Amino acid sequence: MALKSSTFVNHNLGLAVTFCLAALFMTYLSYALPRFLPGDFVTAAYSASQVTLTAEQETALRAFYGQDDGFGHYLSRVARLDWGYSYAFQTPVSALFFQALPWTLLLMGSAHIISMFMGFVAGVEAAWRRNTSFEKGMVGGMTVLEGIPEICTGVILLFVFALQLQWFPAAGAETAYAEKDFLAHVVDVGHHLALPLCTLVLAYFPGNFLLTRNSMIMVIMADYIKTARAKGLPPFRIRYVHAARNALIPVVTRFGLRLAFMITGALVVERINSYPGLGTLLYNAIQSRDLPVIQAVVLMSSLIILAIILALEFAYRIIDPRIQHAR
Repeated sequence: MALKSSTFVNHNLGLAVTFCLAALFMTYLSYALPRFLPGDFVTAAYSASQVTLTAEQETALRAFYGQDDGFGHYLSRVARLDWGYSYAFQTPVSALFFQALPWTLLLMGSAHIISMFMGFVAGVEAAWRRNTSFEKGMVGGMTVLEGIPEICTGVILLFVFALQLQWFPAAGAETAYAEKDFLAHVVDVGHHLALPLCTLVLAYFPGNFLLTRNSMIMVIMADYIKTARAKGLPPFRIRYVHAARNALIPVVTRFGLRLAFMITGALVVERINSYPGLGTLLYNAIQSRDLPVIQAVVLMSSLIILAIILALEFAYRIIDPRIQHAR
């Protein structure tokens, strides 16, 4: 008993140390990598402007925006949750980040949950009906859909349903300057959310389906499933209580990793639909070489990835206790 407890503590301690070292390394990357971008904020801001700078003004601006106090100062600011000020908006980076974060969480969270649920159920049912016309049709259709890029799906949906049929708005996350009650505002947000959400669901659903089907096929060939069938258990219980739970780990892994990349994953779709999330914020910051904003988005994306990977480690133990006992 004492040996198991010691092993458990050592494993979790090693996991915590690894996480802290990875977080420190990601913090350094968020500090160093954006500085390798060609150009600077002054060039991006004034190259297409009608304002003509003198050589002295240009030198002074570059000295001001290009000042670097070193990684130690940057690390201390991050530890104090001070992300600095945006060069372009002259507002705290934290305000811009947390203004855009809810929209990305709404879009990406909804897309991942819906596509995971649909893909998991469809994958389980297709695997259970292996070698039927339903399974063959689903596999063929999902394989084709998996090969279509998000940008193509997004452009087609935008062109057909927003520009031609005009059923949905072509841009934004809500109607600007509209005074509405709570229910009307929810409907308005959902109306704007529909196209980018459908784009991402169509992009993520095939992968979840194919992964679940393949995992489920391996599970239903196991001896304990044959035993459950021999006992005369209802097919629905065999599918979802005995088989589907053991096929869930690869799907949860995919869900976590997809969710971890929610910022970069949403960039293309947010740009197509002019959706005001973190992807759009990052794109605009890169365009204007707004270094503090780039650093904050890259850092938070990295820390979110680490946190989700850590959460997956504990989720595995809940889904399949054998993983914990194997340690």
